[in-house]
Amino acid sequence: MNKVILMGRLTRDPEVRYSQGENATAIARYTLAVDRRFRRDGDQQTADFINCVAFGRSGEFAEKYFHKGIKIAVTGRIQTGSYTNQEGQKVYTTDVVVEDQEFAESKAVSEQSAGSFQPAARPEPSAAAGDGFMNIPDGIDEELPFN
Repeated sequence: MNKVILMGRLTRDPEVRYSQGENATAIARYTLAVDRRFRRDGDQQTADFINCVAFGRSGEFAEKYFHKGIKIAVTGRIQTGSYTNQEGQKVYTTDVVVEDQEFAESKAVSEQSAGSFQPAARPEPSAAAGDGFMNIPDGIDEELPFN
């Protein structure tokens, strides 16, 4: 069985590309910094940096909602590969192919941990929307589930 479960923080914003062709697919790549449960050299904490790749809807989700410093949980499978670089040397790769990914902490905690991350400003309601609330006609109070 090839199953991986990881929890860690993104080391940078996901890098997203789209495949070519009629059915373009999102391919998101990101690296998770996963703390080890033990420490080496006294108080120095050690982390592993795990490369992850998410395809399709998972890749689109990562592009839209993930950013550097956010803590996420990932399940997937390990995939190994190799290629020959420009110097003619064979390079071996190990990636986690993401099957499921989710937030591992609240948005408020995540924003505090990320430090420099600032959420996008919330757009103001248009003048046509007024104060943003729908008017309830008079005499309908009895039909509402709360009073």
